[in-house]
Amino acid sequence: MRITMIGTGYVGLVSGVCFSDFGHDVICVDKDPSKIEMLNAGQVPIYEPGLDALMAKNVEAGRLSFTTDLASAVDGADAVFIAVGTPTRRGDGHADLTYVMAAAEEVALAMTGYGVIVTKSTVPVGTNRKVKQVVHKARPDLEFDVASNPEFLREGAAIDDFMRPDRVVVGVQTPRASEVMDEIYRPLFLRDFPVVTTDLESAEMIKYAANAFLATKITFINEIAALCEKVGADVKEVSKGIGMDGRIGNKFLHAGPGYGGSCFPKDTSALARIGQDHAVPQSIVETVIRVNDGVKARMIEKLRDLCDGSFNGKVISVLGVTFKPNTDDMRDAPSLTIVPALVGGGAKVRVVDPQGFREGEALLPGVNWVDDPYKSVQNADLVVVLTEWNEFRALDLSRVAKKMATPRMADLRNVYSPRDAKRAGFEAYEGVGR
Repeated sequence: MRITMIGTGYVGLVSGVCFSDFGHDVICVDKDPSKIEMLNAGQVPIYEPGLDALMAKNVEAGRLSFTTDLASAVDGADAVFIAVGTPTRRGDGHADLTYVMAAAEEVALAMTGYGVIVTKSTVPVGTNRKVKQVVHKARPDLEFDVASNPEFLREGAAIDDFMRPDRVVVGVQTPRASEVMDEIYRPLFLRDFPVVTTDLESAEMIKYAANAFLATKITFINEIAALCEKVGADVKEVSKGIGMDGRIGNKFLHAGPGYGGSCFPKDTSALARIGQDHAVPQSIVETVIRVNDGVKARMIEKLRDLCDGSFNGKVISVLGVTFKPNTDDMRDAPSLTIVPALVGGGAKVRVVDPQGFREGEALLPGVNWVDDPYKSVQNADLVVVLTEWNEFRALDLSRVAKKMATPRMADLRNVYSPRDAKRAGFEAYEGVGR
């Protein structure tokens, strides 16, 4: 199959590279010349483990290329995937569909024959029908179909998620479109990975409902964690106990400083707005959003207590600022709320993150970036584990404690145990829900 991928952001680039590894011919298109120049030079503009090697392999095989020329890329394509950004629109919480609709119109004007226009971006229910209208208005003579194909990739594990998915969701309107999508995903179907084919609206809703449910699990365990701290329970034991129930499952039950990233904040906000627009308020989702904001605020107060009530004049080492390990993504990361509160309170903040500097330098002004966790804690008053990178999971706690002016730790990911911290010489240790 010949596939065109519009957009080389996280979703577009990972999907394009993986489709080419299936054996399809893939052309990735982006309006940013510098990004295309970087990709053609073999450089990956995002951090995703294994993506650089897989990209190089398929470029060398002649199945993958990059261009700014949309018209030539779309010409003759069996399917054109739209994988552009849908950020939260300022002021109302809706997903901004400006880029999706602009791409749809450009694709329509460039197509030379039948093809399926596939929305890969996360979009509100009803968007694919609007895409169809935009395309038809631009090219009334064009023979085409639209399809919805939401992505379910975890940053840091995206390649494995694409190659070994829990399921592939495809929304279509016609048998012809279904046949094209079946052919694209045949390599997965032949390996018995489930492909769920449904209508457009159900496919769109599946994406939002899935992310909202996972965000709810995270927020639920964070509320339980706050209660555990008051009653003397350990949220890690509670999570283990309830996660063994097959009806609940153990994933996304890890207490911490709140969810962030490219999907959950944006998608919960959009789903809440969709509910309001249709007079069906999504009360649980609205509460999840509110509680998640409160979790971040609670973390700041936890750190303030460890600093004797004031950040002013304190030296604080922050380990990890990306929203999760194995990514350079800073979108809606808890660090963007917590670190500015430390700096604003008068603290001298040192940050260590294996990949966070690229985005974090602009997003976290007033901090000092350090490349070694042990250097960062020299004469520090507090060390904060904010993102659970592997580099921070096996620190020599005794060495850390000895370097600090006042050995105190805020372990916001519950990487260490209170007993180990105390044995290592920490005079104070605070986890989450413990």
